[in-house]
Amino acid sequence: MQGLQLSAAHWRQMQDYVEQQAPLEACGLLAGRGRQVLEVIPVSNALRSPTRFRMDPQEQIDAFNYIDDQGWELLGIYHSHPRGPDHPSAEDLRQAAYPGVVHLIWSKAEGDWRCQAFVLNRDSYEEVPLVVDQG
Repeated sequence: MQGLQLSAAHWRQMQDYVEQQAPLEACGLLAGRGRQVLEVIPVSNALRSPTRFRMDPQEQIDAFNYIDDQGWELLGIYHSHPRGPDHPSAEDLRQAAYPGVVHLIWSKAEGDWRCQAFVLNRDSYEEVPLVVDQG
């Protein structure tokens, strides 16, 4: 499975958002074409929880409509695990509803945020590459 390619600005936008939302889980969508992310769309966590997330339904619908209007695809879903783990949780696997979409999980490791990308199945996950263009 191919991973995603995104700009350093997209990376910083997600990192800033998860930091601003901590200690609550943050979440959002990645839109683009093919494997190239063209926009990061933060979405409010309706649960306002440090251990779970559910995207605000209206914001999620608005984001999907925006993605469609641009002629893009939903490429990824990101969320944070402020307290760990650095991989998908059992709840993440149960809630996975978009086959083929890459899930980015931001976690705090030794004080710094890190991010890994995964494809989720109902009972397993596979790490996939995440390429951040520095230029």
